[in-house]
Amino acid sequence: MPTPAMVAETMLAMFASGELAEAVLVSFRRVFLGFGSAFVLAFLLGIVGVMLPGLRPYYMSFVDFVRHVPPLSLIPLLILWAGIGEAPKVIVILLATFGPMLLNIDAGLGGCDKKLIEVGRILGFTKQQLFWRIMLPSAWPHIFVGMRVGLGYSLRAIIGAEMVAASSGLGYMILDAQTMSRTDKAIVGIIAIGVLGLCLDFVLGKLMHKLFPYLPSED
Repeated sequence: MPTPAMVAETMLAMFASGELAEAVLVSFRRVFLGFGSAFVLAFLLGIVGVMLPGLRPYYMSFVDFVRHVPPLSLIPLLILWAGIGEAPKVIVILLATFGPMLLNIDAGLGGCDKKLIEVGRILGFTKQQLFWRIMLPSAWPHIFVGMRVGLGYSLRAIIGAEMVAASSGLGYMILDAQTMSRTDKAIVGIIAIGVLGLCLDFVLGKLMHKLFPYLPSED
């Protein structure tokens, strides 16, 4: 079992050589692509559910099915269909993140105060104006929670995907450390994952409160 001093020495050595920074950047790029794609898709489906509620039952049954399938179980199929490049990792993150964000977006949009909607109708708002001026602003707290939950899922998914089908990134670094019996290096990788998650969550929180100052603060 490595001592804290050994772990710190290994971390400094990996940081100085650039190995740690390279692994973090590779994983961050994959998380950014998968998380961003999942948010856009979930947001668009949330709009569809509000504007065209008759379509919701048709796609939600498929979404619920996909949401209960572990994304890592799809890696063999994704490799066969999309190769061994970046696509399988990004798709795994998208699938892991999409469900929680869509559920929170649906909850936020569907939970808008009916009295506010009624006031908007009295003022002559169109359906689109009701969405953008009343429903969406009231839904942002739920959307924000969904994004933070989805971010955690995306980090879990990318580490698993990189352990199975990758030659770079933090997940691969941890798996390679296990193969080489480098417990200190594996611990550095785990610490890096936690720090990356904290930093991304912090940035997301500050960005959201900057854009939407009416959201409740956790400070």
